[in-house]
Amino acid sequence: MEDVSVGEAAYRRVRTDILFGRLTPGQRLGLDWMRQTYGISVSTLRELLSRLSSEDFVTAEGQRGFEVAQVSPADFREVADLRLLLETHAIGNSFAAGGLDWEGHVVAAHHRLAALERRLIAGEASEAEVWKRYDWEFHRALIAACGSRALLQAHAAAYDRYLRYQMVAVVFRGAVAAEEHQRLLECALARDAAAARRVLQTHIESCVSQVLQAGTLEALANGNAESTGSRRRRAEAKPASGASR
Repeated sequence: MEDVSVGEAAYRRVRTDILFGRLTPGQRLGLDWMRQTYGISVSTLRELLSRLSSEDFVTAEGQRGFEVAQVSPADFREVADLRLLLETHAIGNSFAAGGLDWEGHVVAAHHRLAALERRLIAGEASEAEVWKRYDWEFHRALIAACGSRALLQAHAAAYDRYLRYQMVAVVFRGAVAAEEHQRLLECALARDAAAARRVLQTHIESCVSQVLQAGTLEALANGNAESTGSRRRRAEAKPASGASR
């Protein structure tokens, strides 16, 4: 029997590979290939894939097994709207309740993010995972004092789905995004939740617009639909091997 930590580590690795596009939208997740790639048992794989399916990162294809959830412009808009709804609500509660320790965490998180953004703007190469970790830590710090564990969990789930779309399109909006983060910091220190909500709305909606204008999601959605249809036609045309299941 595998140790629980092994299964959890594998789950996190597969989830991260989906979030950052190493496992691409529509990719078939064959159990044999995944067992060899991630070094865990088929039973553990089935458990983690079912867990990822409940989070909408993986879809079950009946007898065909599992594949990475596909992407679409409509789904991205829904995910972005959900993140905005949750984060703007949490900001109001957090700004009202946060103390000096909370302010310190917000300032520290912004300092890390701003330093990395300056390097990105200057053209330095950087790991996407580091950039998005700092982005997550800053946005999480802003709402950390909201007082609701359920709200924080819901926001984390929505943020990760939003992140996946950002990574699929590889979007960094440069100085504009950095300026918006600076304004969010200033709003937090001034406890101006109304202004922060306006900045956040612009921040998220501008990212959505840039991703959609790039056309990456449409191309992926169309390509996946065509490749899925081709795979199914080939499978249906393939002679039966005679082996029973």
